[in-house]
Amino acid sequence: MSIFSKVFGSESSKFIQNTTGILKQINALEAEVSKLEDSDFPKKTKEFKDRLGKGESLDDILPEAYSLVREAARRNLGERHYDVQLIGGLALHKGKIAEMRTGEGKTLVGVLPAYLNALEGKGVHIVTVNDYLSRIGAVLMGQVYNFLGLSVGVINSNNISYLYDAA
Repeated sequence: MSIFSKVFGSESSKFIQNTTGILKQINALEAEVSKLEDSDFPKKTKEFKDRLGKGESLDDILPEAYSLVREAARRNLGERHYDVQLIGGLALHKGKIAEMRTGEGKTLVGVLPAYLNALEGKGVHIVTVNDYLSRIGAVLMGQVYNFLGLSVGVINSNNISYLYDAA
């Protein structure tokens, strides 16, 4: 480690330190969001879209959206995003690379910025080179997106398309 990095810190450590405030906001909303009825989740998605249409930014609604996704994943998958996974979602939203090892929840992390950015109504694409993982990810995370009022489709390299159907 260079003397410069020791004194000023690495870019990654600075980013992580800068997420403290947003993490506190997301975590503070957890109790409130956990009280929502299942039917409220698509309504919250519509509310977020309306707020964006009235001039709020993605960053303005990010804490609420991430808290909503966290609760949707907990209810549908039995998985709750850890703070480190929220940080990964923040990094992806900011266009940074979030390096994670196998089993640390990359697929779960990806739901956070994908949901947030889908609220603009422009569509979101998650790309992987593994057709099998794309289908599995769509089935697992499709439950969360569907619960939130969004749709999920998959296009594989063999030109076969799939649409997630909760039924």
